[in-house]
Parts: sequence; C-alpha cells; structure tokens
Amino acid sequence: MHAVDDKADSRPRATPLDCGHRSFLRENILIIRSRSPLAPLAPVATALLLLATIPACLDGDEPAATATARSGVAPVDLGTAGDYVILAKTGVSTVPTSAITGDIGVSPIAATAITGFSLSADATNTFATSVQVTGKIYAATYVSPTPSRLTGAIGDMELAFTDAASRAADATELGAGDIGGMTLIPGVYKWSSPLLIPTNVTLQGSSTDVWIFEVAQGLTLANGTQIQLAGGARPENIFWQVSGGVSLGTTAHLEGIVLSKTAITVGAASSINGRLLAQTAVTLIADTVVEPSR
Repeated sequence: MHAVDDKADSRPRATPLDCGHRSFLRENILIIRSRSPLAPLAPVATALLLLATIPACLDGDEPAATATARSGVAPVDLGTAGDYVILAKTGVSTVPTSAITGDIGVSPIAATAITGFSLSADATNTFATSVQVTGKIYAATYVSPTPSRLTGAIGDMELAFTDAASRAADATELGAGDIGGMTLIPGVYKWSSPLLIPTNVTLQGSSTDVWIFEVAQGLTLANGTQIQLAGGARPENIFWQVSGGVSLGTTAHLEGIVLSKTAITVGAASSINGRLLAQTAVTLIADTVVEPSR
C-alpha cells in the first residue's frame, strides 16, 4: 500500500464511483478519502488500496474497504482463556443489572475484586454464582484446582495477545484511524494510532473467515455504534488486539474477542457477542455479554 494524491496524479486509473460513502470503488481500485482538515497538506491521508475484484455498490450496498481478502488467515488460539467470557487480572465490576452468559475468571487478584455481582459461594468453594451470570465465577483465592487453572488461562490470554499482535498486516492505517461506515472483508488490519469507530461498521465474510485488528493504542466504539456481521461472519473469528484501553460507549454493540493489554470499559446498556479478555480490569454498567462458540 502506498500514499497517492488522487487530485495531483494524472496517471490513467479506473474512475471512482461515488456511492455516497467515505469509500469509492470501481473495478479493482479503492480510494479512501480522509475527512481530516489537514488532508490538503498531507497527501498521505488519501490511500489507494488494490483489491481483489469486488462488485462496487451493488444494490446500494457500501463498498468494501480493505486490502485483498485472505481466506487463509488462521484464528488466534485462545487456549484455556477461551473457557471464559470475561477474564481479567485485576478485577471485574458491574453496576447491576448485567446479563453475562459464560464463565468469569480473575487472577491473580482475589474474589473481592469481583464487585456488583452479589456472589454466592458454591459449597465446594471452587467457584461462585450470581443471578447476573449464566455460568460460574472463578477467582484465584478459591479452592484448588481453581487457582492453577486460572494461572494457565491468564498465561494463554497473554500468549493469544502476542500471537494476534505478531500477524502480518494486509492493510495498515486504514481510514487514518477512523473506520466508521466501512465494510471490511477478512484479513489483518493494523494501526499505530488509536482506532475510532464513530458509526456502524460491517464485517462481510463467511463463517470460516477471520478478522484480526491490531491496534497499538486505544480502541473507542462510540455511543450507539454497532459492529455488524454479514455473509455468515462469526464473532469467534474476530479478534480485537488492543495495546491501549478499550472503551465501548453506551448502547454500543461489539462482535468479537477483545484482547486488551490494559482495561476494557463498557458503557451502560451495551452488548457484546464475544469475549472480554483484559490484562487489567473489566468494567460493566448493566451490559449484556454472550460468549460465542469455540
């Protein structure tokens, strides 16, 4: 991928097709125009990406905005971290009432770092339950074998983060860190900047296709914004690897597995089909989190 000033460049090219979106596609060429006020001073803000042949704006659909689709991208191996819908090292908190489907785990922090769930210890003292959780809740201070299992899961979470971060990118700096309104086909995407999603994004692909998003700084999903799936795409094949904090706005909806180096903060009445795996804490406010298939 290379930067192009599409106004100054007089070389022959396919004519962009204006579909009323941020992206314009004709035949095999996609032009993405930056909304930045600095764009006239920085031609690099306009990116030209070569694509596999994709029909443009069929039936009024948004064009795909990505590099060439790669059907061979392998999913990130979560190991035993995939046994949990929420896994964190320093705590999980909620302002009731949340609805969690799947198991929750914290380690090495104690069970006292799980707040807002009104925990009820099982007679075996290996786990606890909550009316807000369809599943079990585990902490490092519970009876064996829980501590060792959690240690293994935390290690697997960290390995999965490293794996996702090491994947070779198909597209870098897409949208200059703002992908609102785009439709993304499978592949590996990478940003050195924070990633902002201010409006709905669609992931278009089959049930076996994989998306990996590598974000070197923070990820922000704006209030009311949705990650939408099309064509059979599955949340268990979507990975958000984020080195900074993850912030989901109120009433937002996310699909996929979040691997955060720091904290994951979810605004009120939001929903996630996926997993929240944080190397610090997860904070909820009356949210819905549902684990995907493995």
